Amino acid sequence: MQFKSKDFSQAEQVLTIRGLTVGLSGTSMTDPVLRGIDIDIRAGETLCLVGESGSGKSVTSLATMGLLPKGALEITGGRIDLKEVEITAASASQMRELRAKRVAMIFQEPMTALNPVLRVGEQIEEVLSMHTDLSAAEAKARTLDIMEQVHLPDVQRIYSAFPHQLSGGQRQRIMIAMALVLDPDLLIADEPTTALDVTTQQQILKLIAEMQERHGTAVLFITHDMGVVAEIADTVCVMQQGQIVERAPIAELLTAPQEDYTRKLLQAVPNLAPRAPRAPTGAEPVLKVGGLEKVYGGGGVFRKNDEVHAAQDVNFDIAPGQTLGIVGESGSGKSTVARCIMRLIDPTDGSVAVAGTEVARLSRRQLQPHRKHFQIVFQDPYRSLNPRWTVARSLCEGPINFGTSKDEAMDHAGDLMELVDLPRNALDRYPHQFSGGQRQRIAIARAVAMRPNLLVADEAVSALDVSVQAQVLELLDDVQARFGIGMLFITHDLRVAAQICDDVIVMQRGRVVEQGRAADVLANPAHEYTQSLIEAAPGRHWDFANFRALPGASQIAGDYA
Repeated sequence: MQFKSKDFSQAEQVLTIRGLTVGLSGTSMTDPVLRGIDIDIRAGETLCLVGESGSGKSVTSLATMGLLPKGALEITGGRIDLKEVEITAASASQMRELRAKRVAMIFQEPMTALNPVLRVGEQIEEVLSMHTDLSAAEAKARTLDIMEQVHLPDVQRIYSAFPHQLSGGQRQRIMIAMALVLDPDLLIADEPTTALDVTTQQQILKLIAEMQERHGTAVLFITHDMGVVAEIADTVCVMQQGQIVERAPIAELLTAPQEDYTRKLLQAVPNLAPRAPRAPTGAEPVLKVGGLEKVYGGGGVFRKNDEVHAAQDVNFDIAPGQTLGIVGESGSGKSTVARCIMRLIDPTDGSVAVAGTEVARLSRRQLQPHRKHFQIVFQDPYRSLNPRWTVARSLCEGPINFGTSKDEAMDHAGDLMELVDLPRNALDRYPHQFSGGQRQRIAIARAVAMRPNLLVADEAVSALDVSVQAQVLELLDDVQARFGIGMLFITHDLRVAAQICDDVIVMQRGRVVEQGRAADVLANPAHEYTQSLIEAAPGRHWDFANFRALPGASQIAGDYA
């Protein structure tokens, strides 16, 4: 199988970075955050900047945008040129003029990047009013046109909508429209698809490629997902600890990586080949869910059409030591089921039995003694851990509430830290003093502190880079095997589900459309919706661990045949 190589040698040079060094403001005593970065991007080219969290990817993008946080980071060496303009020498007013007009950025989380109190149409028009002399009528016409170009439905309605009234994918399309409305020379996309489900992610990646083709834009795409890189990149720069350790065309990087670090990143990418299923133990299930339903809205004769069935007739069991995964797009009902089981919300109907106790109808007071039997690990550990509490207090709180002495709880907390491969002497630290992967390990330790029968992991690895993700999945597997815990694993990434799940449920619009052993559902999907999810998985045709295309793949990344 041969790659089709794209030749950009004759295209116009858009971005040139030479010897870029960024350090902490006001001190020369610490190591630089970036050290001697060199990057070249030409018109129409997509360069992917990849690496683990903390490698310097986002700092590179912020330096290029002139958005390094004042008083915290500053450029101490090198230069950045956007065509004929030297960004490193530009004043604040010159940079304001360049942003959106010559260089634009799509951020990871559009809900925090968009103004929640302004209609999205007004936010796009604001860019036009700042940088053009268009009349109000012309600005609105241009706004509606760019909204249609990014394939938003019913643009007149969405024009008047607020960000919270749109889906995550629609909000990201608004961000793309806002970034491209002035036809910039360079588009910087900083993890724009990380929080999206696979089908929405596929749509956004196709949209960026389509808009790039239409406008000839150079794209600097920042991601930790090598599957996404395989789909979209022309050139790849691999970053580690503030340096570029390898750069190569996509074909060369995927088939013959030169650096150990690059090989490690590629081999950490989960694939769709399901794990070997563990044999059922025959033990009584730790979780039995029957006819579970959750309905929002309604409430009267005149409001029946407002009812939303977030979960309908969901049935499954989980045995000790087994993992059941629930997969589907955003809004499919996955997290609703998890929250009903945890009693974070009350189910409308059905039964939920945890460790032999029916918990669906218990009051909050009646539920309290049973809480220790089922624990949850959330997507964002920084938000689920109290930032004002030390790790020791977070790990000791549950056991102490259930009668364990403080000294015994502290000893147990130290054991838990070692269980998740963290040092005992880190118990006195606070959450912000740990990396994202370490915080997730602490969240797992806190959940296991109660020796639960059931562990619910709600998108527990979706925010982590692939190498840390692999470590956390291995940790969950080890903890589960050691304590015989049953696990409900919620994810939108079928590649992750394939690595950890024994059984899989596929949900669409609140209903279970397919259910069975992971090896059967993921290897031979029967429902067209499951097939569409698998088809949308990034890098699905690539065997990253062995640096080769999978047999029978006719096309990878659209770049070879």
